[in-house]
Amino acid sequence: MTAALAFGLLASLASAFAINWGFLAQHGAASALPPLSVRRPLRSLRLLFANGRWLLGFAAGLGGWALYLSALATAPISLVQAVSAGGIGMLALLVHYRSNDQVSRTEWMGIGAAILGLALLGASLAGGSDAGGQASPGALAAWLLGSAAAAALAAGLGARALAAGAGLGITAGVLYAAGDVATKAAVTGMLVLVPAILVAHGLAFVSLQLGFQRGRAMATAGVSTLFTNALPIVAGVVLFGEHLPGGALGALRLVAFALVTVGAAVLARPSREATVDEVASPRVRRGSRVSPWRALDAVARRAPRAQASDSG
Repeated sequence: MTAALAFGLLASLASAFAINWGFLAQHGAASALPPLSVRRPLRSLRLLFANGRWLLGFAAGLGGWALYLSALATAPISLVQAVSAGGIGMLALLVHYRSNDQVSRTEWMGIGAAILGLALLGASLAGGSDAGGQASPGALAAWLLGSAAAAALAAGLGARALAAGAGLGITAGVLYAAGDVATKAAVTGMLVLVPAILVAHGLAFVSLQLGFQRGRAMATAGVSTLFTNALPIVAGVVLFGEHLPGGALGALRLVAFALVTVGAAVLARPSREATVDEVASPRVRRGSRVSPWRALDAVARRAPRAQASDSG
């Protein structure tokens, strides 16, 4: 493994932690705010940026984004995203220990799968890695348009069949992934994509903040992280021509990708949600306490989907 590749993978790991910690901080803050509305964007932005906890989470996310850019400049996008996919395991641990939210046995199995996948990914790097090339403009345009259509479907009709907030989480993840794919193309010379990157990440930001007021952290930030990391792994092969090593190392890397993706999918499944009364009630088990983070989740679950039609 070259020094540049090692730096890229370490940067992506640090980026994953910063971004997911930021997501959890933003979720806790946004879920306690008055209803946000796209009809009154300036008011909604003032509510967010006036909240110290949300602002700290946002700053952590920006730092994670800077680390992500550094990773993309020195490592293939498929490997960067595979390492970043382990961030959903970090998110689950943060949710468990920072919010007293119960993480199920199945979810812990997902964490184990993601960690094992990362370990196998590291072992597969012994065979080197193909950095790929530049995507063709036509294929890239088709990918971005398809992402926009999928995001709109998840935010609209698709949301009805999902847990509260999960549709907006998927929308944010698909749009963040589209922005990441465009970013990879931009850092390799296609600077014309900068406006598309800004639009994709801006809409993803709005979707995620609205989702935070409607669902729990794993159903919003968790699902978003899954799609943000899984889709660019596919794009690395489909758009950028990143080839897998041959033989056993190639098979090992495929297994690693599968484990990371499966682990992320398991963790992103909504677990049994405690009712608002269970979370907010002062009657707790002996030796336990109600965390303020968990209480904020209770406030989030009080915000029904009907808030989408709030009067601003």
